[in-house]
Amino acid sequence: MMITYQTLQRDQVNKLLEIDRSEYIDFIYELRNQHLMEVQSGHECPTWTEEMMGEIQQRFLYEMDNGGMAIGAFDGQMLIGFGVLAHKFRGKDLNKLQVDLMYVSRNYRRQGIGTRIFNLLSEEARIRGAKSLYISSTETRSAVFFYKSNGSKLTSEIDDELFNKEPKDIHMVVDL
Repeated sequence: MMITYQTLQRDQVNKLLEIDRSEYIDFIYELRNQHLMEVQSGHECPTWTEEMMGEIQQRFLYEMDNGGMAIGAFDGQMLIGFGVLAHKFRGKDLNKLQVDLMYVSRNYRRQGIGTRIFNLLSEEARIRGAKSLYISSTETRSAVFFYKSNGSKLTSEIDDELFNKEPKDIHMVVDL
């Protein structure tokens, strides 16, 4: 298996359909009094519905059209993972860029692909002048653990816009 990485272009939006985001969710996290609390979940999360994929594709296109960028991981011609760096600077000092979307297909997880994408997005954010990355992570243990293992920590400066959009998300930041 030879995984390659490349900057995704707007016209590759339909490649996102190749991602299998399904997973078994054993635990989720809830933030209570600035502490993560593990809550047993125990259910299978299916891949995207057509409606959800439409939303993901719209977010991808919005960022591509407004100065954001995306990195894709490929196994041959098949997209097996991607991450999107949002264009908008956030935080009181406007020095944070957001990782807007980040997925690796189920059969390719825990092989370093997500970390490589995350590192490439971090490098691009540094080039753009960001001091840190802002992450509004899904509350699953796998997602939160991934970001924490890549240096992220809970943020005390929660972005209201992102919180209002996804109130159950775990908000983290990683210094660049």
